[in-house]
Amino acid sequence: MDMEIRATSDYKGLSIEETFAALGAGEKGLSDSEVEERAAVYGRNEITEKKRNPVLVFLRFYWGPMPWLLELAMALSLALGHTVEGVMIIALLTVNAIIGFVHTRGSMKAVELLKQRLAIKAKVLRDGNWKTISPGELVPGDILNVKLGDIVPADAKIVDGDVSIDASALTGESLPEEKEREAVVYSGSVVRRGEAKCVVVNTGANTYFGKTAELVKIAKPKSHQEEIMLAIVKYMMYLGIAASLVVAVYAMVMHMTVLLIMTFVVVFLMGAVPVALPAVMTIVQAATGIQLAEEGVLVTRLDSIEDAASISVLCLDKTGTITENKLSVNSSLPFNGHSEQDVIRAAALASRSEGMDLIDLAILDYAKSSNVDFDHDRQISYTPFNPAIKRTEAVVERGGCPHRVVKGAAQVIVSMCKGMDQKTLEEVDRAVEEFSRKGYRTLAVAESQDMEHPDELTLTGLVPLADPPRPDSKKMIEQIRALGVKPLMLTGDSLAIAREIAGQVGIGSNILRLSDLEGLSEPEQALKAAACDGFAEIYPEDKYKIVKLLQSHGQMVGMTGDGVNDAPALKQAEMGVAVSNSADVAKASASVVLTQPGVSVIVKAIQRSRETYQRMLTWIINKVTKVIQVVFLLMIGFFLLHGMVLSLLGMALLVFANDFVTMSLATDNVTFTAAPNNWNIRDITLASFVVGALLVVEGVLAMVGGRVFFHLSFPRLQTFIMLMLVFTSQFRVLIVRERGFFWNSVPGKALIASTVCAILAFVLLGIFGIIVPALTPEQVLAVLAFSAVFTLAIDVPKYFAFKEFGLAAERR
Repeated sequence: MDMEIRATSDYKGLSIEETFAALGAGEKGLSDSEVEERAAVYGRNEITEKKRNPVLVFLRFYWGPMPWLLELAMALSLALGHTVEGVMIIALLTVNAIIGFVHTRGSMKAVELLKQRLAIKAKVLRDGNWKTISPGELVPGDILNVKLGDIVPADAKIVDGDVSIDASALTGESLPEEKEREAVVYSGSVVRRGEAKCVVVNTGANTYFGKTAELVKIAKPKSHQEEIMLAIVKYMMYLGIAASLVVAVYAMVMHMTVLLIMTFVVVFLMGAVPVALPAVMTIVQAATGIQLAEEGVLVTRLDSIEDAASISVLCLDKTGTITENKLSVNSSLPFNGHSEQDVIRAAALASRSEGMDLIDLAILDYAKSSNVDFDHDRQISYTPFNPAIKRTEAVVERGGCPHRVVKGAAQVIVSMCKGMDQKTLEEVDRAVEEFSRKGYRTLAVAESQDMEHPDELTLTGLVPLADPPRPDSKKMIEQIRALGVKPLMLTGDSLAIAREIAGQVGIGSNILRLSDLEGLSEPEQALKAAACDGFAEIYPEDKYKIVKLLQSHGQMVGMTGDGVNDAPALKQAEMGVAVSNSADVAKASASVVLTQPGVSVIVKAIQRSRETYQRMLTWIINKVTKVIQVVFLLMIGFFLLHGMVLSLLGMALLVFANDFVTMSLATDNVTFTAAPNNWNIRDITLASFVVGALLVVEGVLAMVGGRVFFHLSFPRLQTFIMLMLVFTSQFRVLIVRERGFFWNSVPGKALIASTVCAILAFVLLGIFGIIVPALTPEQVLAVLAFSAVFTLAIDVPKYFAFKEFGLAAERR
């Protein structure tokens, strides 16, 4: 069999006969042998996903710049006989690996849910008989039957019948579409009314729905968290290696043993590598995730919490996010002396809830909320919507007198009315044009006087239909702008509807089509996309492309949505937000899922993410200053005293005190900034270097004081320096956590508690000589007081350094 694979859209322009010819099929369906042959060519009607070995995924966390440094330090520690230190390092690395593995396991949930979406039954014509089969067995050329309530299992062309299709989850179009003979229906859309016989034109990954799944598989935002971690590791690694080389060369000149030199290298590596950074980032983000969960926001990808702090553009899907994705009536326009109640009463009498027609349900809901009186009316018969004549109608009895009521497309109903004068026709045309300009679909309602003259219809009035904005959308847009984030609306709806809704919620009226970017270079496209207020009449792949386009030119992008059509863009964005009534695949693709109706909590998510950024910025500044302090102090101490002023065990204890006690920063009191946050490793490093250099001076003074004033032996001097570094690390956190002066805000309770506990623990350790040479109480208290006074005094130059390098941002 030689059959060309065509895009589903190509079949729109083909007749039924041409479609059958292209597919090598006919109205009687396929035989079992033909099905087997086609299945071998096209495969199953499902989304395939390459499986990854979970063991290899876990082992990957032991591979990379940071793991290499830790593994080298571990190997050297064990080779030197420092078993405790070696076990401690491998334990830290394993904790990091487990945390990363747990959060990676769910990375392909979106594709799995797309596959589950196809887990329905299909009625198909095989060998002249109708059979019910799994949709995975469908092949191009199959004859398929779909009816009310069915999910269309493959892309197909209607051969006979007519249906009303809800494709909002695929296209973003909020209004149902009427599909007649020769129309194409997409896999994943829902039949709201009618029944049709169709021929399958595409299956699996070749369907419109399947291509969305492929986009979800491809979509992957660049991890800014990873970039930051690697940049920090790189800078610290350079510093640690450089210091190790300098000390090693000097040690060899002094004819020190190889084992002693290796000990120096291990100490420098442990001091330079941010051992707990991955774990700390995850814990800080998880703490924020728990806080957001209490506010109705479920975080499914932890690194998106930090990334959301830098978001400069928030792409908002219109249908279901800005709007309610629910057709509604909020007014009517009466004619010929009728009242608004008369119009809604007539429209409701020409509707029926049992058919689940979305337009009928919207009219009936409005009639109920408007308290329309039906006491004197009774629907005798009802004819559902027919796309061939574009109307519904009913015979209604009022006061014992039956009459005819019709409801449908305005131009159709008006043409059926008798005796309308030119002035009324012009008024109707103007009203329909005005409703259309606002993006409304307009229905007309007409009635006869009796059933003796059923064709003598008089126009009762017009009923505009719309998908209204959510009550909190406008306020959310205002708050987003106040946070320095630009809202950008994306929708598959028409330009008129998009502009009307964007205007109502305060986004703006500069709405473009994607075709407006054609002919421009990529940088010009990105600039124009960032400058406009939104895009209309776009497809799922277009939303994904727009997000990628903005990202490729430096924008950090958030994306909100609710349907299958939003899934690729949701996954690609730094923060993908699925609203509470989203399709499962949208929720699985998103990094943030709202668990309560409304979108105002998106603002909370951004505010919380900026607070997370401040906490992580504190941890990183604290770590960089500590590395600068330790590395340079050890170098100076080695040159002055010809030995390491901090033992390998002392370094291990310092790593614990500095890296892990400061995990309490996860709940520290912080204030979010008024503008997006951006990681600038250069400026962070330079600002940290100023603080670190002053701490080196503090360390040198402590070293001199220990030798000259207290006359400490070298082992006790190592304890003295270790205590100074530990105490300094606790007070240093208190000054670097605040971008202004340290007294401007109160630290969190957990941070205060951990700081007090760490100080007390090391005071006791130093006095009682637990696993390290003991000092006198006076010596321990002296180094504690010196560390507190000198470190807190550094707060003033710190403030000016932060201000100079842009870390003292405006707060809210």
